[in-house]
Amino acid sequence: MAVEVTDAAPKASFWRDQRNRAIITQIVVVSAFLSLVWFIVDNTISNLDRLGIEPGFDFMGNIAGFMPTGPNFNITNFDVNTSTHGDVFVLGLVNTILIAACGILLSTIVGFIFGVLRLSSNMLISFVAAVYIEFTRNVPLLLQILIWYFGVFLLLPNVRNSASIGDVIFLNDRYLTFPSPIFESGFVLFPIAIILSIGGIVALAKWAKKRQDATGQQFPVFWASLGVLIVVPFLALVVTGFPVSWNIPSLQGFNFQGGAQAPAAFWALLAALTFYTGAFIAENVRAGIQAVSHGQTEAAYALGLRPGLTMRKIIIPQALRVIVPPTTSQYLNLTKNSSLAIAIGYPDLVNVFTGISLNQTGNAVEIIALTMLVYLTISLMISLFMNWYNKRIALVER
Repeated sequence: MAVEVTDAAPKASFWRDQRNRAIITQIVVVSAFLSLVWFIVDNTISNLDRLGIEPGFDFMGNIAGFMPTGPNFNITNFDVNTSTHGDVFVLGLVNTILIAACGILLSTIVGFIFGVLRLSSNMLISFVAAVYIEFTRNVPLLLQILIWYFGVFLLLPNVRNSASIGDVIFLNDRYLTFPSPIFESGFVLFPIAIILSIGGIVALAKWAKKRQDATGQQFPVFWASLGVLIVVPFLALVVTGFPVSWNIPSLQGFNFQGGAQAPAAFWALLAALTFYTGAFIAENVRAGIQAVSHGQTEAAYALGLRPGLTMRKIIIPQALRVIVPPTTSQYLNLTKNSSLAIAIGYPDLVNVFTGISLNQTGNAVEIIALTMLVYLTISLMISLFMNWYNKRIALVER
C-alpha cells in the first residue's frame, strides 16, 4: 500500500508568523505613544482649568506695551503703542533667522579656511589653526558669548569717542552704526537685475561644464560670474538714474541719529556662534580632505595641475560628500544655540517672546509650543536643503 507524501510545510501558528508579530508590535507602540500624548494633553488642560487659565491664542492680539528692541534695530517697525504680542513673535522670529543665517554663512567660511590651514605643511600655520580649533571647541559657548560681549565689545570707546571708518561708519561700546539706504522710484529694477544676473550665472556655469566635458577647455566661470553680478545691476542703476540715497549717521548730543544701528549684543553673539561653530566645521573639512585618497593629488600633480587648482577642482569636490552630513548637524546646532542670546539681551525669539511675553500673559503652554514649532520648522528646512545638496554632490557610480 503506497503512502502519499506531501511537500506542503505545516502552517505556522498566528504568533509564530513574523509579519503578524511586527504588525502587533507597531500597533502596541503607536497606541502607547498616543496614550502618552493624550495623558499629557489632558493633564495640561486640567491644570490650566484648575488655575483658571483659559488656553488659546487670543493673547496674540493684545497690545504688548513694551519695546523689545532698540529704535534703530527695529527691522519689523515695532511700535510700543500699537504692536501686539503677535508682533513680538514676528520680531523675535526675524531676529532669530537673521542671526542664524549670518552665523551659518560666516561659520562656513571660517570653517573651510581653518580646516584647510590645519592641513598646511607650514608648521606654524598648522599649529595656530590647531590651537584655535581645540581651544574654541572645548570652551562652553555661553562663556564665549560672555567673553565676546563683556571682554571685547563693551571695552570699545563710548559713543562720543566712537571709532570712525570714513566718517560714515562708527563703532562704539553700544552699537555699530552705518548708512541706511533710502529707496526711490525706479529702484525695483535693481533687484530684478540681480535675479536675472543669478539666472545668467547658473546658465553660464552649466554651459561651461558642458563645454569642458566636450572639449576639455576651461572657462573662467568665477571671474565671468563676478563681472555679470556687478555690471548688470550697475547698469540697472545707471538706467534708472541711481534711485537710491543714503541716510548718513551723525553724532547729535550723546547719541548718533540717522542711519542704521546693530547693537553690540548682535555682534557678540554673531562672533561667538561663528567661531564656535566654525571650529567644528573646520574638523569636518579636515576629515573630508583626508578621506580623499592621496593618489588623487599625485595624479593631479602628474597632469601638471597647481596645488590650488588641485584643491578646488579635485580634492574639495570629492571631500564634500564627507563634509556635508556632519556640517548639517552643525548648522542645526548653531540655529538652536542662538537661543543663548538671552544671556546678553539680544532680542531673539526666546528672549522677547518666550521671556517677556510669557511673563506678561502667562500663556506658557501656547508660547513654548510656538517657540518649539519655530525651531523645529527652521531645522527641518535646513535639513531638507542640505539633504538635497548632499544628493547633488554625491558620487554616482557607473
